[in-house]
Amino acid sequence: MVTRWKAGLAALGLLAAAGTAVVLTATSASADTVICEKYGSTTIQGGRYIVQNNVWGTDQPQCITVTSTGFSISQANHNVPTNGAPASYPSVYYGCHYANCSSGSILPLRVSDARFGTLQSSVSMSYPGSGQWDAAYDIWFDPTPRTDGQNTGAEIMIWLNHAGAPQPVGSRVATVNLAGGTWDVWYGNIGWNVISYVRTQGTGSLNFAPATFFNDTVSRGYAQTSWYLTSLQAGFEPWTGGQGLAVNSFSVTTDGQPPTSNPPTSSSPPPNPGGGKCSATYVKNDWGSGFTAEVTVTNTGGSAISAWTVGWSFSGNQRITNSWNATVSQSGTAVTARSASYNGSIPPGGKTTFGFQASYSGSNPVPSLTCS
Repeated sequence: MVTRWKAGLAALGLLAAAGTAVVLTATSASADTVICEKYGSTTIQGGRYIVQNNVWGTDQPQCITVTSTGFSISQANHNVPTNGAPASYPSVYYGCHYANCSSGSILPLRVSDARFGTLQSSVSMSYPGSGQWDAAYDIWFDPTPRTDGQNTGAEIMIWLNHAGAPQPVGSRVATVNLAGGTWDVWYGNIGWNVISYVRTQGTGSLNFAPATFFNDTVSRGYAQTSWYLTSLQAGFEPWTGGQGLAVNSFSVTTDGQPPTSNPPTSSSPPPNPGGGKCSATYVKNDWGSGFTAEVTVTNTGGSAISAWTVGWSFSGNQRITNSWNATVSQSGTAVTARSASYNGSIPPGGKTTFGFQASYSGSNPVPSLTCS
């Protein structure tokens, strides 16, 4: 929840505000719970997620109406300068925020843990009314598995949409294609690295693997795979207005299993027992000595797929070092990716994605893929 103005006293203001929030006890939300306390919070879905008001940048009132799947800003008439801190960051989150942790969470989670690659999250937002704001999905990382205080590693902000003058912290460094969209990448440091991905065409929803953006951040030298994921948050930073902005739904899923080695091929389900057909497309983000790739698997048949296998052969010395949302094995130049337990089922016309990170030297053309 940082933007370009957050330095010096502004950043200290964030720490003080967030620090105040820890004295509040999260209660369980009933239908249409309304929170008007500056740092008030409540739980939804049996404590799996926490919704917080978090009005840290102004003394003007703000209220949020909490639903069973998210929240909306029901009262706000903010009017703070757009070259300074936003008025607030109301959000729903999974994990820990200043010692206020959602129940049943596997966070903090070391990025090198195999479960990190299985994390999937989705969010749906709506933006009625006017004003100046950003709609941001915040991902926090720390060098230690801390559950309290300010993270000091990296903050990834995914701007699904924004309105008005505010811009991310730092400066724009790149443009990339990730998670089905095109994003301008901004980088700055305010005591921790802030990497913002601003969608070039705003959207109201996102379904993605957090590893997709983290791996891009690692490739740019802004984060490390030895760090820990501490929280996943979705909300808004309003400067002016804000009433009506809503997170309609938010979810974080994982297979919930401890780290294991790749299962033997013989234990994998047969490809497409449902009788469908599939295709696969491959989009890479290359930085010269390494790259990440996102592969989209599409069911092109007339019946559902219950499992899939994608194969290809590299033309050079590419070596896969990490993967997510699939069981990926490599023998020489040949690579096989098999569906995970949670994403093998694809309805006709449906899609799913997986990805990987790899190193190489020399040339790195996109290979030809097969899907079965």
